[in-house]
Amino acid sequence: MSTATDGTRVGHAGASARLRVKLLLLEPEFRDATHHMWRADGLLPRYRTYLCTMHTVIRASVPLMELALDRTRALAGSGDPLAVPLAAYLEEHIREEADHDAWLLEDLRAAGGDPRDALDPLPSPLVASLVGSQYYWIEHHHPVALLGYIAVLEGYAPAPGLTGRIARLTGLPAAALRTVREHSVIDTEHLDELYALLDRLPLDRGREAAVAVSALHSLDALTRLFVRLGRSAPAPSLRGAGLVPPMGVTP
Repeated sequence: MSTATDGTRVGHAGASARLRVKLLLLEPEFRDATHHMWRADGLLPRYRTYLCTMHTVIRASVPLMELALDRTRALAGSGDPLAVPLAAYLEEHIREEADHDAWLLEDLRAAGGDPRDALDPLPSPLVASLVGSQYYWIEHHHPVALLGYIAVLEGYAPAPGLTGRIARLTGLPAAALRTVREHSVIDTEHLDELYALLDRLPLDRGREAAVAVSALHSLDALTRLFVRLGRSAPAPSLRGAGLVPPMGVTP
């Protein structure tokens, strides 16, 4: 055991392992929602809607991290022990995530959609709940909370087989599938880097709780967003459907 800065005792199991255990509680509902969303009937128009919706989420990724980086640098002057390693991680991850929102617009165009369908409408309240909470916690609590959000977006990325399934069922070209294809590969590496960071950071119980609350809220909000995307047919029961690949369905 080690003593946290607030005097509480934190075990050696690792912050990343404890976070994964918490997220497992919500996974059945998430996997039900994605299984239903990626079903075969009506997949082409639903895929275009998915691209538009994910653009409203992903276009906020770099601005969120830039805000968190600014706040982290400000905390460095007060001797916050999280500031230096968190800032280094954010600087690198901002570079890695740059222009991913542009990929979604390119995919949408190649899928026969209009980029204005992603850019012009007011983003839904579900997107505002998913993304907007992070702005609040960064500004009014601590930027380390953003790591919970990143853990969900990286940890529940498209499954490796999803690209082929979409292509097979819709007839779309590879140019319409870049975001799904690329994120099925790079997000695994990014998640490993994030979990390694969580285990290195000197998190006290309060800061670790902030990461966990952020992650659990993010996974719940993402699940509700995907339920909405799948509602052209009856919504899933949200009672668990067994193990299926993240953001995918069994072939």
